[in-house]
Amino acid sequence: MPALDPTQLETLVVIAEEGTFDAAARRLHITPSAVSQRIRALERAAGQVLVRRTTPCTPTEAGEPLIRHGRQLRLLLDEAAATLTSGDSSDAGAVVDLSVVVNADTLATWFRPVLDEVATWDRTSLRITVEDQGYSADALRRGEVLAAVTSEPKPVQGCTVEPLGRLRYTPGATPALVERHRRGRGIDWGAMPMIVYNEKDHLQDEVLAAHGATRPPVVHRVPSSHDFHEAIRRGLGWGMLLDAQAEADLASGATVPLPGAKPIDIQLFWQRWRLDSIALDDLSEAVRRAARSQLRRVRQPRPPG
Repeated sequence: MPALDPTQLETLVVIAEEGTFDAAARRLHITPSAVSQRIRALERAAGQVLVRRTTPCTPTEAGEPLIRHGRQLRLLLDEAAATLTSGDSSDAGAVVDLSVVVNADTLATWFRPVLDEVATWDRTSLRITVEDQGYSADALRRGEVLAAVTSEPKPVQGCTVEPLGRLRYTPGATPALVERHRRGRGIDWGAMPMIVYNEKDHLQDEVLAAHGATRPPVVHRVPSSHDFHEAIRRGLGWGMLLDAQAEADLASGATVPLPGAKPIDIQLFWQRWRLDSIALDDLSEAVRRAARSQLRRVRQPRPPG
C-alpha cells in the first residue's frame, strides 16, 4: 500500500469525530466536496472502504486502525507544534488534545486530582468520554481515545496496561427500605426495588445471582454517579454504594449494608497507546499518582520460585 497522506488521515479522523462529511467540512474549513475527494483518495490508497456513509458516519473495520494511526499522528504533530510555539501565545492552534475514557465513578472520585494537574499544563486539552469500565477498552480498539481506565487486564493491541487499584462497592439501602423488605434474618431480594446506573450496569445483578434471585419488578435507572448515590440515600431502592462516596452515610447509619451481602471489588487498569509522547507520559504519571493515593491496592501475584 502506498504511503498515506497525513491530511487525508486527519480528514478521516474528523469525520469519525463529527459524524458527517458536512460537519467535518465546517471544522476543516473546506467544502464537503473536498472532504469527499480526500476520503475517496484515501480509500483508493487503502484499497478498501473506510467509512460507512450512514448518519452518523462510522468507520469500517478497515477504517478503525487508520483512525487510530491518524490520532497518533495528530498527537505527535500537535505536541511538536506546542513545543515550538511555547513562547508564542498568538498561535492558538498549537494545542495537544489528550482523549481518555473513564467510568463515571472514577470521574466522580479518585480521578479528580488528575484534573488538578492537567489544569496547570499549558496548551493541553483534556477530552473525557464516560463509559462503563467493562466497555471502555473498546474505545481504544476503535481508535477513539489515547488511553482508558478499564477493568480489562489484557492489553489492547498496540497498548500497554498497568494495574491501578480497586474500587469497592457495598450493597446498601436506607434502614427503612431494608426493614420494609426484611424476611427473618435476610431480605426479600425479589421484591425490594433496585437502582441501576444504566443498561450496562450489572453489579447489582451479581449480588442477586449470589442470593439465587433475579431482578425485582421495580428497577430504577439513574445515570449519574452522584445522583445514583443520592437516590439510594432517599430510599428509592437499593444499589451498589461506592465506598469512596458512601463512607460517611454508612458510618452515620443513613444507609446500611444489606444483610448477608458481600462487597464487590472492581480492579481497574490503565491502558494507553504504546506511543513516544511526553504529554501522554505526563498524563499516565498523573493517573498513577492519583490511583496510588486513593485506590485500594491491587494484590500482585508472587513471582514463581
